[in-house]
Amino acid sequence: MEAHLGDQLVIESTATGAARRDGEIVGLHHEDGTPPYDVRWSDTDEVTLVFPGPDAHVRHLGGHRLTDERMSRTESTSPAGGSSGPGDVGRRVADERRRQGISRVEAARRARMSPDYLAYLEENPADPGLGTLVRLADALGTTVTSLLGGGIDRPPGQGRALWHPRFRELSPEECRVLLSTHGVGRVAVSGSDGRPVVVPVNYQVVDEAIVFRTAPHTVAARAAETEVAFEVDHVDEAFSQGWSVLAVGRASVVTDPGAVRRLSQHAHTPPWAGGEREMWVSIRPASLTGRRIDPDDQRP
Repeated sequence: MEAHLGDQLVIESTATGAARRDGEIVGLHHEDGTPPYDVRWSDTDEVTLVFPGPDAHVRHLGGHRLTDERMSRTESTSPAGGSSGPGDVGRRVADERRRQGISRVEAARRARMSPDYLAYLEENPADPGLGTLVRLADALGTTVTSLLGGGIDRPPGQGRALWHPRFRELSPEECRVLLSTHGVGRVAVSGSDGRPVVVPVNYQVVDEAIVFRTAPHTVAARAAETEVAFEVDHVDEAFSQGWSVLAVGRASVVTDPGAVRRLSQHAHTPPWAGGEREMWVSIRPASLTGRRIDPDDQRP
């Protein structure tokens, strides 16, 4: 069995008097067009993953020739400078869904697909088709490019600014909430030549202190026993909004063996840079400031 996007999958019922079922093939998982397929059923408008049985056949409708609208969306969302393999899309979908606090059932409802298929997509090496990607991007308020990892080599914030942005300062308490428990931030230190240097580090917040792991003689290690600036932010490309938090305080090396052991045992992730990085640095913020850009909902 071989199919193209837009073809019709028809299920012939063997029961007397029973109606057959059909739907549009909106996603392919293999370049040669062999099963399984993502099918949008005509009777429910729901998209599910289908492994056709002997009672199924494909009706070729020339659907692999994308309509002008779908071709336009493909061109405008095609990845540039990035790569995506089987399973990558599912991980990005799951991460974006959790970040927005959307349940799997709700995300599936918005994308007009089965929750079981969304679970399959998030948990298995799947390669959904264009139609599925467009609906998932719409459901999560993002772009197909983002789900495919096409922007991985581009700096954030290349979209258009909001027409009516609202810029506001964040309170220290709001900054603490946004720092949350862990993530990736940037620490600013003085380099060996006296010039400022900014490096990214995996961090976590423990007892209101920002802690990260590094190795002696690295740039990040120069933060120890000095006053440093630490910054973390998030940019929502789809909605051209975001926030940033800046912490300023003195950094010190964690030397107590018990404290080092607890930090190592409860670390959320090893440093992404890899290698032996067992030197813990703690920053006690003397000041916390932040800013946020949102749409101005008060405007007509």
